[in-house]
Amino acid sequence: MPNFPSTGGGGFELISTLFPILFIIILALIIFSMIRSGARYANNASSPRQSVYATITSKRMDVQFYSHTDANDQMHTTNSSHTYYYITLQFDNGERKEYLDVKNIYGLVAEGDTGYAATQGEWIVAFERNQEVSRDNSRF
Repeated sequence: MPNFPSTGGGGFELISTLFPILFIIILALIIFSMIRSGARYANNASSPRQSVYATITSKRMDVQFYSHTDANDQMHTTNSSHTYYYITLQFDNGERKEYLDVKNIYGLVAEGDTGYAATQGEWIVAFERNQEVSRDNSRF
């Protein structure tokens, strides 16, 4: 039989060294993400509410899916999703900015609507549609 040199468990030593390092890095990234989200929320919540005349130029949804398998039962998987709604406003100076809808107004507004938008930081919290209709746009 051939005589193979002994590796002395080098592969196991490498994994036992890398695993704690990777675990700490992943844990640090999760904590950093949570702190950043909390800081963003606090910043938006403490921002002054502003009302500005604008036109809604677009709306979009961002659906994020999550899947979790129970460690004790590989046959049981929990799937969930969360949908974020965004509304883009164009102001009189031509500037456009996208806002996160936190007050569920997404379904109440349409692209092309003009009116006064109440914003707070990166959030849109209200939209009061302009009720004026020109004679060219009237149906009667």
